[in-house]
Amino acid sequence: MDEKELLTTEPEKTEPPVADVENDTSAHSEEKKAAMAHMESIFEQVSAIRGDDKAPTPAPEKTEDAPESNKTEIELITLKTLTDEEKEQKEQEQEAKRQAKNRSLIIRAVICILVAAIVIFGGYLYVDYMPKNIEGTVVVTIPQGASTDRIAEELKKSKLINSELFFKAMSRIRGMDSKYNYGKFEIDRSAGYEAIFKILSAPGNAMESVRVTIPEGYEVYKIADLLESKGLIDKDKFYYLIDNGNFDYDFVQNIPQREMRLEGYLFPDTYDFVPNDEYGIINEMLGRFEQFYLKYEIDIESSDMTMDEIITLASIIEREAGSADKKLVSSVFHNRIKSPQYPYLQSCATVQYVLKERKPVLSYEDTQIDSPYNTYINKGLPIGPIASPGEASLEAALYPENTNYYFFVLGSDGSHHFSQTYEEHLQAQN
Repeated sequence: MDEKELLTTEPEKTEPPVADVENDTSAHSEEKKAAMAHMESIFEQVSAIRGDDKAPTPAPEKTEDAPESNKTEIELITLKTLTDEEKEQKEQEQEAKRQAKNRSLIIRAVICILVAAIVIFGGYLYVDYMPKNIEGTVVVTIPQGASTDRIAEELKKSKLINSELFFKAMSRIRGMDSKYNYGKFEIDRSAGYEAIFKILSAPGNAMESVRVTIPEGYEVYKIADLLESKGLIDKDKFYYLIDNGNFDYDFVQNIPQREMRLEGYLFPDTYDFVPNDEYGIINEMLGRFEQFYLKYEIDIESSDMTMDEIITLASIIEREAGSADKKLVSSVFHNRIKSPQYPYLQSCATVQYVLKERKPVLSYEDTQIDSPYNTYINKGLPIGPIASPGEASLEAALYPENTNYYFFVLGSDGSHHFSQTYEEHLQAQN
């Protein structure tokens, strides 16, 4: 080719190198894919830890462990997610587990307690049913026509059984109801239920008894004389038990300690006693008193006087009133107890109690005897009852008439005259 052709021919265009651009683009694309794969790997592992149902589409399995930096990111993401979204749920689950555990422990404890209670109670009833290693005997009184309930009550009072309910249940199971006899029965304190059933139901086991009536207004010493005359007691033993005997009645615990402590509480009535049973005789009379006490217990407790004060006043009314209206006599004593002008009861019966003699007329010297029972020299009531009052006198002490009387006297016609003033009283004496 000549020089001219060389000059007229356009030079060929040179294109930039394509290979380098394509290499750069390809490298960038690879980096992007690697980053995406890296993120997918992170989310995949997070989802696997959380159990997330909405995890991204699994990437191709990788055999190599995630880099340490990936693990740190996973832990941070998981911790943040648990704290924000699942903390409350996990706390609730833990609380539910604790409550379930506590309920289980409580149920087990209750079961253990119930089993222990059943074992203990069963043993208690078994011991009650079986014979015991106790010495001595006790006389039990079974009233005519007494029900099994009443018999169980008497046996419990005599400390022969511990459970009235269990005795009644066993009596029914053994077919003993309606087979019991009445009367006085001497039973060994060691007797079990079977021995008691036999003693109370077999003919001829009732003891021979002596019927005796304790009159209203009798003092302890007169009651002792009467019982001794019937061949029923030894007076020394009787007096010892009056002061020191242990009797299982609530009201007895409220009686102040003093000589002849049970004075006024041996209820006057007709009894069937067996000889040489001093404790049983006293216990039965106290039991009769308890029947009265329970009848009026609410009124006695709501009164402005103690039980012992009411019995003391009732005993004075019993000894003073005679055939007079007891509630009128009671009103005189109630008025005097409250009166600053006539604070002395001046009851002849209280002096007679000190003398242990019912003198029809007291001397001046008699009225000045130094004794806490003497109401001529001591204001208000004496320190205790002076006799055994009957129910009418007890009611009179509780429910006196509402009067202004401060005096009464037995007239020559045999009737009582009541007065408001001392002048009227003097006139009534003439």
